[in-house]
Formats: sequence, structure tokens, C-alpha cells
Amino acid sequence: MIIAFTGAGISQESGIPTFENQKELRNKLTREYANSFPDEYNEVIQQLKANVNEAKPNDAHIALAEYKIPIITMNIDGLHKDARSDALELHGTLPDEEELDNASLLVDKPILYGDIAPNYNKAIQMVSQLGKGDTLLVVGASDYTGISRELKEIAYINGAQIIEIQEQSSTNVRKYLDNQFIQNK
Repeated sequence: MIIAFTGAGISQESGIPTFENQKELRNKLTREYANSFPDEYNEVIQQLKANVNEAKPNDAHIALAEYKIPIITMNIDGLHKDARSDALELHGTLPDEEELDNASLLVDKPILYGDIAPNYNKAIQMVSQLGKGDTLLVVGASDYTGISRELKEIAYINGAQIIEIQEQSSTNVRKYLDNQFIQNK
């Protein structure tokens, strides 16, 4: 079994900058900021939504969908869904267009730093099923968040192989999956 765990790096090649490239943005994606500066927060979310609306899934998203790989994602961009994957979204999604003016009031669009992330337990349960002979495929996910480190640690303790693709994911994910599925035919 392969489970993919994806972060911002998978979507970077679709034109969505990572938070590492926008450090000031990370400070504005907190519950405290949304509550204290709702108008400014709404503008930040509107800009994020505008960036995401221009993005299309790249070949890494598409390959994961084609091979029907279960996905856990930290991303809020919806590109896995656009590629026709059913991903477990750890940090929710961006608001719908009609919700943008009230984004600061929403609790899961996206889940902010300081909010409870209810899907973390589901992700831990999924990765806990991995064992010897299985793979946690980490695509574009840094160790910045605790959940990233925790999922990799669970996979490692259970004896699963951890494959990390941090660069050129739109090419390397398909190469890896093609190789794995050809070998297992």
C-alpha cells in the first residue's frame, strides 16, 4: 500500500507560492489575526483565492489520481480534488466565492494556526495502517509542521518505507509511481 502525504511543494509547480516563499503570510493565517483584523484577513484570503483560482493540477496531482493513491494533504488549494482525487484535507479549504467577505468568521475554510485540526486524528489512523512493505510517499511537505514529523515517525516506527519527493514533483511522482506499478505487475 502507498499513502501520499502532500504539502505546498506539490502545488508550487502549479503556480502557487509556498508559505516559505511568503513568510509574512503565515503570520496572517492565525485565528488571532482573523479575529483582531477581520477586514485585512478577508483581503488576504481573497488574494489567496485569486491565486488558487488561476492554478491547475500538475502531473503529480494527476498521477496520484490516476493510480488512485490515498492522499493526506496539508494544502488548502483543492488541486487534488480538481485532479479527481479524494484527499483528506488536514487544513480545510479556501472559502467559496460567496463566503469571502466573511472569511474571518469561518472555522474550517481554512483551518488556521491556533485552530483545532480535526482531521489530524484521521491522518494518524491512516498512516498507522502502514507496515513493512508499504510506503509513505511524502511530496512537497516540509518538516515545518508537527503533523508532518509525526506522520513520518509513525510510518518509520511501523516499518514502512518513506520516500520523499521534494523537488520537481510534477515529473518525479509519476516516475516513481510508474516504476512501482510496473514492478508489481
